[in-house]
Amino acid sequence: MPRRRQPTARQERLGIELRKLREAAGLKGREAAALVGSDSAQISQMESGIAGVSEERVRSLAAHYSCADEKLVEALVAMATDRTRGWWEEYRGLLPTPFLDLAELEHHSTYRLDVEFLHVPGLFQTEDYARAVFSYRVPELPSSELELRVRHRMERKAVIVDPAPTPYEVVMHEAALRIRVGDRAAARIQLARVLELSEADHITVRVIPFELDGFAGATNAMMYVGGAVPQLDTAVRDAPHGAGFIDSEAQLGTFRTLFHMVEAVSLEPGRSRNFIHQLAKEL
Repeated sequence: MPRRRQPTARQERLGIELRKLREAAGLKGREAAALVGSDSAQISQMESGIAGVSEERVRSLAAHYSCADEKLVEALVAMATDRTRGWWEEYRGLLPTPFLDLAELEHHSTYRLDVEFLHVPGLFQTEDYARAVFSYRVPELPSSELELRVRHRMERKAVIVDPAPTPYEVVMHEAALRIRVGDRAAARIQLARVLELSEADHITVRVIPFELDGFAGATNAMMYVGGAVPQLDTAVRDAPHGAGFIDSEAQLGTFRTLFHMVEAVSLEPGRSRNFIHQLAKEL
């Protein structure tokens, strides 16, 4: 297969998982290459996402690595053979690559968990809210790129509004609901949007109120995206130059624990909706 100049995060993740299987089997790259009639350079390219991998090669490597997890192997085969050109591809070359990688990750997700303390989650944002967020930047974005980012964020909502939506659970701190990213009218519309989405069967919204005593977890904003199998889950954290994807099993376990910690102290969904409704009435 031809080499890629810039593999996507999904292509890199496939390579990472193949490397994990090889290392779990106690094999070096040259040893794995000998088993499949290849060379260590090609194994390295596959594991970095630079080179594509065929279904036959994935299954052959998995067998040589003594991987008995059939669901994982099938998920890796699906990643290797996926030729989807999603809506995000129209932004390639127009927006930074992490924007496209995030949209692709969401497209393939099986569920989503978010924790936000200062902003309404991106999938809930109105156009005015998203525009205000992207406008608050130094140096300022050209108006054309700003509008591209807003449009891209609006299109990402497909994963929670399509006929077969992704189950989505959000925990928001009261601060995220009270901070007026735009003006009063925009804030009122944004809260109405959150309330509307919170009524959907596949969406759960919980709120952590200011009055909660002993809450010291306000630095743990996170996005957790479920994969086709648990080994392919991904945590996403904001970084200075775009979203950072986390795939280590130990760190994923930490993020799951952190989510359950904030979930446990938040208001249950019905009380959370009443809480947000009251905030909207105060505007």
